[in-house]
Amino acid sequence: MIRRSSLTWPIVLGTTLLVLIVALLVFWIIWGVVTKYWVFLTVGIVFIALILIGVTLYLILTIKEVRLTQRQANFIDAVTHELKSPIASLKLYLQTMDMWEVGPDQQREFHRFMLEDVQRLDGLIDDLLEAAKLDHRQRDEPSEDIDPVALLQTCLESLRRRYDFGPEAIQIASAPCVIRGRQHDLEMILVNLLDNAAKYGGEPRQLLVQVLMRGKNRVLLRVSDNGKGVPSDMRRQIFNRFVRGGSELERRTKGTGLGLYLVRELVARMKGQINVQGRGPLGGATFELDLPGRPFDPAAPTTPV
Repeated sequence: MIRRSSLTWPIVLGTTLLVLIVALLVFWIIWGVVTKYWVFLTVGIVFIALILIGVTLYLILTIKEVRLTQRQANFIDAVTHELKSPIASLKLYLQTMDMWEVGPDQQREFHRFMLEDVQRLDGLIDDLLEAAKLDHRQRDEPSEDIDPVALLQTCLESLRRRYDFGPEAIQIASAPCVIRGRQHDLEMILVNLLDNAAKYGGEPRQLLVQVLMRGKNRVLLRVSDNGKGVPSDMRRQIFNRFVRGGSELERRTKGTGLGLYLVRELVARMKGQINVQGRGPLGGATFELDLPGRPFDPAAPTTPV
């Protein structure tokens, strides 16, 4: 894994070059004024200013590339852990069933655990494939009217099984409305937001999902948790690819740093917006989505357009 200290040399080198160029620019101006060579003074200032801009851009791009490399290294660590854990769990259950006589009740329990591990692997592969497709595919699938509450119930059932939520841990407050978009995209958005809220929630976990109308053609969807919230300096960065706070070797929460990146990209494709608030109604983070939609009308056509 690449250390943060790898940023030191690009910053020191870039800063040194900037200082030297500024010093040269000051000397050139003073020399031009003293000798009254105005043409040389003008040309020199233009060329040195261009060099200054070039070095500044080079420094910014170098720092971005180093940080991207660090995030990619974190991503590889995270994916390795996310793959190894369920595979090791599956191997253990299969070896136990092969070596020992296991009763029907225990077999059912083992099958349930193994199914959860397979679903975890399937979700990881879906995220990886979706991230790979985002930059390449042409989105020509038709949009449709989606009932957000029905889709939420489906997503929450899976979440309850995975994190063992109690009956009172999840609250839904919804106005009668529909969201305009693609069912698969909205489902992936909800799954990643709910999973993120569950992973970073407090103990005992609590989630609040609100679906509200904003005007006539927009729907406001909020997902809140009771965790520690999101620091102000991370509220923009968490939507970038591979971004997760801290070191992968010391982290306790699962994930690859792709979930919120997928959410941001899919929300943008739905012509929506997303932002995060540091403290919400439950004391933790609140992710707020502004999506196209309308109030629910039973008489309105629901065919894809």
